[in-house]
Amino acid sequence: MSGDAVQDEIRLYLRARVALIVLVTVEERRALRMLGRVRRDRDPSADLITWDVAAGLESADGRQLPKAASPPDALAKIQELATKEPGRRDLYVLKDFHAFWERDPVVRRRLRNLADKLVYTGSSLVVTTPVRSVPVELGDDAVVVEMPLPDGPALRRELDRLIDNTKGVKCALTPAGRDRLAQAALGLTAARARQAFAKAIVRDDVLDDRDIDAVVAEKKAVIRESEALEFYPAEESPDDLGGLGALKEWLRLRERAFGEAAREFRLPAPKGIALIGIPGTGKSLTAKMIGGLWRLPLLRLDVGALYGSLVGESEERVRRALRLAETVSPCVLWIDEIEKALAAGGHDGGTSQRVFGTVLTWMQEKTAPVFVVATANDVSALPPETLRRGRFDEVFFLDLPTEEERREIITVHLRKRGRTPEAFDVRRLARDCDGFVGAELEQVVVDAMYEAFAAERDITTGDIARAAARTVPLSTAQREVVEDLRTWLREGRAQSASFTRAEPGAGHQVPALEV
Repeated sequence: MSGDAVQDEIRLYLRARVALIVLVTVEERRALRMLGRVRRDRDPSADLITWDVAAGLESADGRQLPKAASPPDALAKIQELATKEPGRRDLYVLKDFHAFWERDPVVRRRLRNLADKLVYTGSSLVVTTPVRSVPVELGDDAVVVEMPLPDGPALRRELDRLIDNTKGVKCALTPAGRDRLAQAALGLTAARARQAFAKAIVRDDVLDDRDIDAVVAEKKAVIRESEALEFYPAEESPDDLGGLGALKEWLRLRERAFGEAAREFRLPAPKGIALIGIPGTGKSLTAKMIGGLWRLPLLRLDVGALYGSLVGESEERVRRALRLAETVSPCVLWIDEIEKALAAGGHDGGTSQRVFGTVLTWMQEKTAPVFVVATANDVSALPPETLRRGRFDEVFFLDLPTEEERREIITVHLRKRGRTPEAFDVRRLARDCDGFVGAELEQVVVDAMYEAFAAERDITTGDIARAAARTVPLSTAQREVVEDLRTWLREGRAQSASFTRAEPGAGHQVPALEV
């Protein structure tokens, strides 16, 4: 929901004589500006009266108001003012009132009484709060409205106002450049965006395309403060990931699916994919590669950081993180090891099930272009409904790499470390590393480099072969676990991420199972 939509919704509630509106936002200043517009549009003669514990009652029109130092006094004075002139359609705003209703039953009772009285007047009451929790006693009287973070046009207006009101600033941005700079600030509050723009201006008194990276850096810091989300730079490309040909082809077909041309074609944005498979086969690297391939911001949702000690805190954290992802969209949201969301089982009072259910419901119903990449190592820990269509466009299984894929992976890691792959017998190494996953192949190259570095010479094929001979691959060390996972693929429950899948020790390849 956009800021304009929230404004329209509040107007409707006021026309419907809803007496108590809880506005959930951390942007108090922006919320007051919006409520001021609503008040003027509704009735130019109406007043906007605010209360907080430090300033007491204050009138936007400069009226002399009675003192009200405590929350009970404030509620009593508001009732007195509203009932004294019932024809007035004033809007009363209580700031940070959640701190008082949480610990004082008298405040909850008086607030409920006031809401009942205001129904018969033209006035209404708005409580601004950064948290969604509303006391049970007020459930029938209050409506909850969440104010989203500012969208691109709103941030563009903030940027234009700052440029116009800052003396001496040189703006080398075209209108399109200003739009890109505003888009870079998506996910920030209006105040944080102004700070980021101002910091870019004072750095050299010039605004140009270089400042886009500076604003993105500010956004990364803010997203880290959200605790549950981490911003990743989109630096990986398909060339950094060996093998997985079927998955790469699927992604390339959808590379332009978030653009204007796709919308004109009436093509829905892709919902997401689930990557199931053996540890070390490149699931996390694939998530990073998607962000680079599609040139979209990549956000990682840390499931462990969602859980808080207070009742309802975990659910609020996950809702806040998902709202932030929608604000930054189009983007890629990476949920790593999604089965960890249920790690606590039934021993946490049902919190993990509620958090997991919130994520699943959002994945099913989201309309924002957020592409979800969920990875899992232990598919048996996931409820059956997790992987159904509607939440994911496709479920891919990342198997042990084939011999051809092992050649690609070894080539990638040699090239990343400044070596010429043609100088090595990569075919022999791929045969020697039968049953190795991608992470093990990378470590074999690294171990060989340590050996060569200690001997003060460059790395050779023999160094890599010896490192491979010393390694016990996961497919051997945890043969039963790996075989259970591969049986899941053979049963036709997912599409292979490779065009062919490997049978370690069999000396041949068989066609990939596809659904």
